[in-house]
Amino acid sequence: MSENKGPLQGKVILDLTTALAGPYATLLLAGLGARVIKIENPTRGGDSSRNNSPYVTADGLSVRRSDPRDMSVSMMVRGRNKESMTLNLKHPASRDIFLDLARQADIIVENYSAGVTKRLGIDYDAVRSVNSKLIYTSISGFGAQGVSVGDGKAMDTIIQALSGVMMTAGEPGDPPVRFGLPVGDLVAPMFAVIGTLAAVIHADETGEGQHVDVSMLGSLTSLVACEPFDALESVGIPLRTGAYVPRLAPFGTFRSADGWFAICAPTDSFADGALRAIDRADLAGDAKYASRDARVHNADELHDLIAQWAASRPMDEVLHTFEAHGVPVAPVRDTADAVRDELVLQRHEVVPIVHPQFGHIDGLYGSGLPVTFSRSGADLSQPAPALGEHTDTVLAEMLGLEAPAIDRLRTDGVL
Repeated sequence: MSENKGPLQGKVILDLTTALAGPYATLLLAGLGARVIKIENPTRGGDSSRNNSPYVTADGLSVRRSDPRDMSVSMMVRGRNKESMTLNLKHPASRDIFLDLARQADIIVENYSAGVTKRLGIDYDAVRSVNSKLIYTSISGFGAQGVSVGDGKAMDTIIQALSGVMMTAGEPGDPPVRFGLPVGDLVAPMFAVIGTLAAVIHADETGEGQHVDVSMLGSLTSLVACEPFDALESVGIPLRTGAYVPRLAPFGTFRSADGWFAICAPTDSFADGALRAIDRADLAGDAKYASRDARVHNADELHDLIAQWAASRPMDEVLHTFEAHGVPVAPVRDTADAVRDELVLQRHEVVPIVHPQFGHIDGLYGSGLPVTFSRSGADLSQPAPALGEHTDTVLAEMLGLEAPAIDRLRTDGVL
């Protein structure tokens, strides 16, 4: 792989993750410059994401794989900037190889169910015995202690359901609303990266490694708790408010004649601008709308005024009018338009996804690293590897194994 002069350059990560939550964490760390060695199970076709339809083929996108070179879009996004080696961790001979790799690594990231790494003999205690400075980051549904609800299966929708987040969207009385974006799978890895980087600083200063334990349920529920929903309900502000946020009125999404838009005008000056924009300057000094508390009390009426004004007007006129009066406003984009935003593309916050053989498929974009450094590099341009593509290189470079020894391990089913 090409040299990445990111702030984590020189750090070696053993990546034991699969699916989305764990691989997203190691993707971010790889984008920051770490050398990420993805260890995959050869008996199951590697990371489960390799078998997620659709696939990029020589003929473009397809729902089915027809050639060994075809690669799932999921792996193309999550596997960037990583090396792949195979290691059958259920084989008795694999543990020594893994621990030898851990001796030279700085970080391990895993997202097995609680208890699995201990059964395999590669848990934090086992690793600490060979490398006391190593940071061992675990991402699981409910935490390393294994306490769970129900059967303990930690899928994103299960975590959304348990966290309460499904009851924060929609209108009062609506069924639970599942977020289309897998927020449970994406929030936990970001906290895992924060914890890992904090542990790196500690280890660099003290020589002491540690176990970083992050739960999907705790991560998402902690965000739900950022808003005092119980307290709001106790004073009559409903938990679920649909398109509007009455306690910040005028605030929410509205419909124009040809699309949806959002305005956020909670301050006196913004609210005054909103009233003037909808040709109701006569209400700007009205006691019903002159203060924040008054607007909250009369939120339904205020939002109705805006909705009625906007409904018959084209989007361009609506946006221009609110902007001219200093009101924060934006169109509600679909995802295709959002990922093609010139600014986010320019800042590499969204980037084209490239197949290692077939190149870029028009319209295929993925997450970049949404952090820009004034000195350090940040890069996610290296295509995802084929399963086991770097096995021989890793074993030769890190463990000094020669080709005959590697061949024997492969013949024995260790690799």
